[in-house]
Amino acid sequence: MVEIKTRAEIAAMREAGRVVGQALEATRKVAAIGVSLKELDEVAHTILREAGATSPFLGYQPSFAPVPFPGVICASVNDAVVHGIPTDYRLRDGDLVSIDCGATLRGWTGDAAITFTVGTPRPKDLTLIADTRLALEAGIAAAVPGGRLSDISAAIGAVARGAGYGMPRDWGGHGIGRTMHEDPHVQNEGRPGRGMALRPGLTLALEPMLLAGGKDACYTARDGWTFHTSDGSRAAHIEHTIAITEDGPQILTLP
Repeated sequence: MVEIKTRAEIAAMREAGRVVGQALEATRKVAAIGVSLKELDEVAHTILREAGATSPFLGYQPSFAPVPFPGVICASVNDAVVHGIPTDYRLRDGDLVSIDCGATLRGWTGDAAITFTVGTPRPKDLTLIADTRLALEAGIAAAVPGGRLSDISAAIGAVARGAGYGMPRDWGGHGIGRTMHEDPHVQNEGRPGRGMALRPGLTLALEPMLLAGGKDACYTARDGWTFHTSDGSRAAHIEHTIAITEDGPQILTLP
């Protein structure tokens, strides 16, 4: 069931989203050569605790996962696309890092992700990040009243495929509000003009995932969580929680 939020509920989601944005900003600031993924997780956890928020990631166990997720962030490095477990791995010069974080505050949830480089960046990584951001921006711009859900999908896919990137099949964004994952599912590509009508009060987490190698194939690591590109190419993942309003789309996960 798709829940339409009131203005007051969207305002409450913005407060949860602000915590997410602050946690992501804090992890990015401390991410440096030699810093471990567990240390980044603790930085984000501290931000959530100080805000009085809890993590929808920590202890989350969907049907595909053999164990509950052990962190408050997903930390995916280089060829890891999403769902990377924050381990003792220490960042190295040139690493490409995606951090996904969520927060639940007073019953409402925000979810967002960033991708950045550590140390000396590879030019192709910077292009990958920029194009992933453009895909997200295109999807957000399409999230307007009177449109259709697949308009968002088509906008994201047009940027990604037009630039020659791969994308994980059947993965995409989702509704969000009282819980992290709600209806509807938002594919990252498709034909425009299809699906449910976009209405003010609809809140979505949009999250393009672009694969530099141009192929879509991925696999799940032995940990049961981390999702890698099959060809070893690098990946970027950028996400925002947004609300569709009468005045257009609003991003709810800014710090």
